[in-house]
Amino acid sequence: MGERALTDIRITLGGVAAAAFLTLAPLSAQAKDIVVHMKNQGADGAMVFEPSFVKAAVGDTIRFQPTNPSHNAETMANMLPAGATPMKGAMNKEAVLTVTKPGLYGIKCMPHYSMGMVALVQVGKVAPADLAAAKAVKLPPFAARRMTAALAKVK
Repeated sequence: MGERALTDIRITLGGVAAAAFLTLAPLSAQAKDIVVHMKNQGADGAMVFEPSFVKAAVGDTIRFQPTNPSHNAETMANMLPAGATPMKGAMNKEAVLTVTKPGLYGIKCMPHYSMGMVALVQVGKVAPADLAAAKAVKLPPFAARRMTAALAKVK
């Protein structure tokens, strides 16, 4: 094979690889990395996630960062889309939730759950029945108050 033929093959293969990369690049570029802070004091009072309501898309990653010590983040078993993988972060460590199913993900800080430290992640469009089911979940009084405010933001 001559030098010219080899150069043509390299250019063709390089073009195929570039086309494949450009085709796949928008998919990976669309996923967002969202940061939620775990705080002792925030705009909504003591023991809060900020923001406490997050709108995400399937494939997005939500990072719960312990801005102050003595917090964790974990999904609530009674407020999790069917088939979604539960997440339980360690105390004082970043917890990472990559959302794989549309629906509502209830999040709590276990040590401060009774003090109202909850958050809500909405992934995609939520069916009216799923919203009604989330509103029916029994929570401690302070957590219920904050979750009710978050559920009011679901659209």
